Amino acid sequence: MIITEQQFEVKGLRYRIRPAAVRDAEELSALRVQIDGETEYMDRERGEAFLDVPGFEQLIRTDAEKERNLCLVADTGEHIVGFSRCEGSALKRLSHKVDFGVCVLQEFWGYGIGKQLLVQSMAWADGSGILKMGLHVLETNHKAIALYIKLGFEIEGRLRKDKLLGDGRYYDTIVMGRFKEGNMLA
Repeated sequence: MIITEQQFEVKGLRYRIRPAAVRDAEELSALRVQIDGETEYMDRERGEAFLDVPGFEQLIRTDAEKERNLCLVADTGEHIVGFSRCEGSALKRLSHKVDFGVCVLQEFWGYGIGKQLLVQSMAWADGSGILKMGLHVLETNHKAIALYIKLGFEIEGRLRKDKLLGDGRYYDTIVMGRFKEGNMLA
């Protein structure tokens, strides 16, 4: 299923959600480093597991070629302000599901960008025959957890003391999943 560009206007901000293109690699590489440094909700600290421009180019090409992967960006027409990925597996026993991740520049929180990246990814998954979307979220990210539940995700588990944050304390990761409507998995 091909995702078509979607336009949004929220609180005076116009943005669009569209598939990532190879030309986005340089901006995405810098954006990821910036977002990783803005919040402790991400898995990485600023600069960790750095993905350079050729690395992002390859990731975008791979995601475009694999039917179980999707990379979307949110842009304002001037700059990319967020992106999301769904990544599936080539293994037959795992082929029914994808893992979802999202990040948005903190300056652009509150405009529904993360929500729209997720909604578009859910539509793609449902249209692509994917039965389950999974994600991990830090226990303190209450707004994200509430959004995920509102959009049909359920809490499936908790990874105890999974992340060490800047305050020197360990925090749990909440494991969530959403099954495609109309499909009952045993």
